[in-house]
This record gives sequence, C-alpha cells and structure tokens, in this order.
Amino acid sequence: MKIKGIIFDVYGTLIDIQTDEGYEEIYRAISHFLTYHGIYMHRWEVRDAYYRIMEEQRKASFEEHFEFDALELWQQFLNRNSNDPDLPGARTRDLALFLAEMYRGISRQRLQLYPGVREMLDELRPFYSMAAVSDAQRPWVVPEMQATGIYPYFSPVVISGDFGFRKPDRRMFETVLSGLELDPGEVIFVGNDMYRDIHGAAQAGMNTVFFSSNQGRKEMEGVEPDYIIYDFLQLRQAIGFFEGQ
Repeated sequence: MKIKGIIFDVYGTLIDIQTDEGYEEIYRAISHFLTYHGIYMHRWEVRDAYYRIMEEQRKASFEEHFEFDALELWQQFLNRNSNDPDLPGARTRDLALFLAEMYRGISRQRLQLYPGVREMLDELRPFYSMAAVSDAQRPWVVPEMQATGIYPYFSPVVISGDFGFRKPDRRMFETVLSGLELDPGEVIFVGNDMYRDIHGAAQAGMNTVFFSSNQGRKEMEGVEPDYIIYDFLQLRQAIGFFEGQ
C-alpha cells in the first residue's frame, strides 16, 4: 500500500519525559511568586486550589476521556484569589500562561529525545507528511517540542488540551487526519500506549506501530498493533512492512 503520512504520539514516543506533580517545590515557588500579585496562600493551599479547580472542570465535562484546560484553570485560580482591580483581562491571561509554564517547568525532571528520533525524522521528512498528536497542554507541548528541536517537523500538531478530550477519543485522530488531508489507510500511527494510541488509532482505521518505550500501557485485551518496534530506528522496517503490502 502507498503510505503518505506518519502521525506520532509525542510523550513516550518521541520525547522521553518525566514529571513529578507532587513535588513540593512547585507549590512553594508559585506561592512565593503570587505574593508579588497580592495573593498570599500557603504552598498546600495553592496545591489544593489547583486540583479543586481541575476536578470542577472534570465534573462540568460530559466527555468520556476528559482533558483539563491548564490556562482556564489558572485564570479561574487568579479570579478567585486576587483582590487586584488591575488584574482582570489580558493581564490575567498572561499571568495564567506564566503560571502554567512555571508549574510544568518546575515539575519536569527529564526532557530528552529517544535515541534515533532526530535521525529518523530527518530521513522521513522528504518522503512523508508528518503530524503529531498529544494528550497534554499547548503551553507545555509546543515549548518542549521546540526545546528538543522537533517542532518544525510536524504539521499539524494536535493537542488534547485545546479540545477538552484526549486519546483514544476518535475525534483526536480525525482532527489530525483532516489536517493532513489523508485517508486513514494512507497513514501510519506510531505510539507507545496500547490503549490511548494503538486502540484509538486502530478504531479510526489507521495502520499502527507500537513503540515499546519506557512509558505507556504495554498490553490491552483484544488490541494488537500491526507492527512492534523496540528501538526507534526500527521504524524503517515497520514502514517497509506496510509499503510492501
């Protein structure tokens, strides 16, 4: 078959990342920073408010595979806790973005590409349209893809935080297919999670490659990828497998 496009999951597939959202320093630093904006809250009050607003978003959603909105969360946080009359409006949005970035940056313990990713992307780019889809937040995904040097390889980059739902919701896959202007059978989806990636992509009719990395769900009853790789450079053989059919 003729393969025209390759869609990649981001975290656990292209980028090897580790974060710790329970790290006390996140909430201590945000607590101290907020005093410059007239908000005086203990670190654990910041943490509790963060997760309380996230849970409110969850309860207000009718999505089976809910995704929260980090920017909206921090805007709500600021609106509820600030007495500064000059804060609403554009300044609130700017500060919410800064807080979302600060939260992620302090929680992050590792950010690097898996071995072979850059080499493989360089090899594929002249021959295939490439897109990325991620269960995450735009203020995190785009800067982290830029930091690792891979953002320019992909168009579109579809991010769950923009929609309020995440993989394996079929709409995530349909959105990226629409952006590529390709049919499911013309595409290979590469992911590291048997449920969110492989099951979801297969339900959307895509060819699937499971990258058995150090992250993600390895097994799911009734789900079998079309091809499995254990090293990213093995994607060459996987593509050859589909092209030969």
